Amino acid sequence: MAETILSVVGEVVLEKIVSLSLSEISLAWGVKKERKKLKTTLSTIQAVLLDAEEQQAKNHAVRDWLENLKDVVYDVDDLLDEFSTEALRQKVEIRGSMLKEVCNFFSRSNPIAFRFKLGHKIQEIREKLDDITKDKRDFQSTEQRIDWRVENRVMGRTSHSFVPDSEVIGRDHDKEQIVELLLRSSNESLSVIPIVGLGGLGKTTLAKLVYNDDRVVQNFELRMWVCVSEDFDIKKLIEKIIDSIPRVQCASKELDPLQKCLRDSLNAKKFLLVLDDVWNEDLTKWRELKHLLICGASGSKIVVTTRNMAIASFMSKVSPYKLGGLSPNECLSILVKCAFEEGQEKLHPKLVEIGKEIVTKCGGIPLAVRTLGCLLYMKTDEREWLYIKDNDIWKLEQKDNDIIPALRLSYQHLPPYLKQCFAYCSIFPKNYEIKREELIYHWMAQGFLQSPNKSQQLEDIGNRNFNELMSRSFFYDIKINFDDEISTCKIHDLVVDLAQQVADREWLNVDCNSKIVSQRVRHMLFAEKDLLEKEFPASLLSAKKLRSFNFSYDVGSTSKSFVETLILRFKCLRVLDLQNSEFEELPTFVGKLKHLRYVSLARNGRLKALPNSICKLLNLQSLDLMNCDLLEDLPRDIGKLVSLRYLCLTSQLICMPDEGLQGLTSLRTLGLSKCNRLTALSEGIRHLTSLRSLHIEDCPSLPSLPSGMRHLTALEKLGIWDCEELNLIEGEDMQGLSSLRSLTIAGLPKLVALPLGLQRSATTLQYLGIENCPGLTTLPDWLQALKSLQKLYIRECPNILSLPEGIECLTTLRELVIRGCPHLSRRCKTETGEDWAKISHIPDIVDEDSYNQSNSED
Repeated sequence: MAETILSVVGEVVLEKIVSLSLSEISLAWGVKKERKKLKTTLSTIQAVLLDAEEQQAKNHAVRDWLENLKDVVYDVDDLLDEFSTEALRQKVEIRGSMLKEVCNFFSRSNPIAFRFKLGHKIQEIREKLDDITKDKRDFQSTEQRIDWRVENRVMGRTSHSFVPDSEVIGRDHDKEQIVELLLRSSNESLSVIPIVGLGGLGKTTLAKLVYNDDRVVQNFELRMWVCVSEDFDIKKLIEKIIDSIPRVQCASKELDPLQKCLRDSLNAKKFLLVLDDVWNEDLTKWRELKHLLICGASGSKIVVTTRNMAIASFMSKVSPYKLGGLSPNECLSILVKCAFEEGQEKLHPKLVEIGKEIVTKCGGIPLAVRTLGCLLYMKTDEREWLYIKDNDIWKLEQKDNDIIPALRLSYQHLPPYLKQCFAYCSIFPKNYEIKREELIYHWMAQGFLQSPNKSQQLEDIGNRNFNELMSRSFFYDIKINFDDEISTCKIHDLVVDLAQQVADREWLNVDCNSKIVSQRVRHMLFAEKDLLEKEFPASLLSAKKLRSFNFSYDVGSTSKSFVETLILRFKCLRVLDLQNSEFEELPTFVGKLKHLRYVSLARNGRLKALPNSICKLLNLQSLDLMNCDLLEDLPRDIGKLVSLRYLCLTSQLICMPDEGLQGLTSLRTLGLSKCNRLTALSEGIRHLTSLRSLHIEDCPSLPSLPSGMRHLTALEKLGIWDCEELNLIEGEDMQGLSSLRSLTIAGLPKLVALPLGLQRSATTLQYLGIENCPGLTTLPDWLQALKSLQKLYIRECPNILSLPEGIECLTTLRELVIRGCPHLSRRCKTETGEDWAKISHIPDIVDEDSYNQSNSED
């Protein structure tokens, strides 16, 4: 299935060829002509690609052809990256041409040698592409231009409304919840209840239980069941709804008579309509259908089942019912029911014990349990049960209606730009808590986030992609920060299986005992600990086009030679994620990895310094040095990292370097944590005009913020924690923060007043958190000027005596949280407190002290 993503990669590479800038074109003789040839050849291949991808499952020759093509497309991508990198290098040299050390630092390459080298590579790629173009004649294919605006061609499923109650296990509570919603009286003429969840959870089964419940049957004059699936065609849906109404027929199949027939049939009747398996994301189509249905009696309901939270949200004002998984015991009951004839499980207690381990693979998804149960039906050989237990589900034989095909349908409905983002999630171990920001910068490093005309921030595109995958139920166990920003998520084990199947031969989970791997592996997850005495396995070196390397565990001590071999042998790396491993130094030749965009050395307790050569990585976008406690300094030429967007570090720095910071003009996120000796931030911070997030934590020696802070007009999020010496005084350093949305001030014992400069954020600030500031005795009256404020958290500030006048004017404020503030708690007591009138308009008021006290009394 990895070849499906090839279409996307091919399109991106074509766009890169077309958009080569004049400076990049001038880097090699004859490249303009070669560019046209590359574009023509790739366009020709792209024209048959969709048809070839459909044939590859049945035709090994086609599959091999696609694999070869993918190799060359990646080679073209690497070549184009070399062009753009060289062009960027020259821009940096020109920008710093007055400084002799710039040219010395980059050791400017001989332009003739560079052109010769690139010319040779172009010729090699052209020859490979010519061979591939000839090879495509070996299989019959109809040329089909790919148009991703057309819906993916996936076969729709059908469903019916009946299910025997005895066949359903573990859904009694869910059924009661939905029935209660259906029977609840409502003044609305038509309300919609969405049921949302991952494929295979049993949304349709739950809807069937509800649909056939006696209370529901008696409550609705008319009940209709329609399986919508992929085709949300209004005319066809009207026909299906009419067909599901007893004793109603429409002679004409034209739209107008069908609409009249539907409205006549529903007029003044209280009805229940189930729309099962909805995939439509077009709000206009939904509104058109809903308009036709608003003709029944008051209290009519629609139940929608869908995998997509976004669909549920625009179809209904009611919060969607999020269907969860079953318990291990419920899953075991399903497995036993599917694998044995009634009562036979008592004869095979050992198999049942193995079954308990098998169901843990299913993560509470009933369809997954049924799939495995059916594979084990009437099989009493213990070895067959152990085989199922010890193998990934996606490697087992599956029928069309089994779990992996069901989940694959969700993948097939993804737009192309999301398919590659989802497939990349195969690099994360099962049950791994994924940091949202980390994942987005991984995607960015791989080139998955493209901004048309540079009009959007890549981080915003990454957030959009993350939210879309979350909305489609690919992510779960979402954790949200205090300011409503998602921090982490997990991917269900079965969804990881799907991602690995999609990534196919591009992804590999390896260890020191792995055999020789394919040279086509692009992403490697290394699953082994304690590498202090171990060399990098020679068997893995054949994957010379590797684009990402990640450790899957807290590796601990790692040998110098292991790290050196890794960096020396894999020249195409985009992502080098060595977090949770410990070694004393990064090899100097890391500066030769010109494609590298993401480096994480986080939680390396032995690293003392970075080689200055790392500053030659002109494409580097993300550098994570968090919890590198012994790191003494930043590289001298850190300011040369002109593409750096994310920098987080723990170090022994005394002062951030002025020249270093002022060169990081692309920086979007800066985080400083546990910098115990830091006494000054650089005034060079004034040059970080693209900075959107600044995080300063546990810097006990920092006395003040630089005045250059006022120039951070793009800053949206500022968090300051546990800085014992920090005094914000009059807050002049915050006067220019005109884009600030979120501010957290915590653990500042010297803070006696909120900075006046915050008033410049009056129209933008949405979250304000104040915590553990014992010197703070009052909140300013100008707080009422924060017209966009939605959340106000005040914790462990025992000397704040009251809320300021005018807080009742904050009409957008929807949440107030108080803890460890005895005076405030007393004054804000419900109905009787002196400040209650000021806050009674706030929908969600939480006094955590009162809550905890009432709980302890209970």
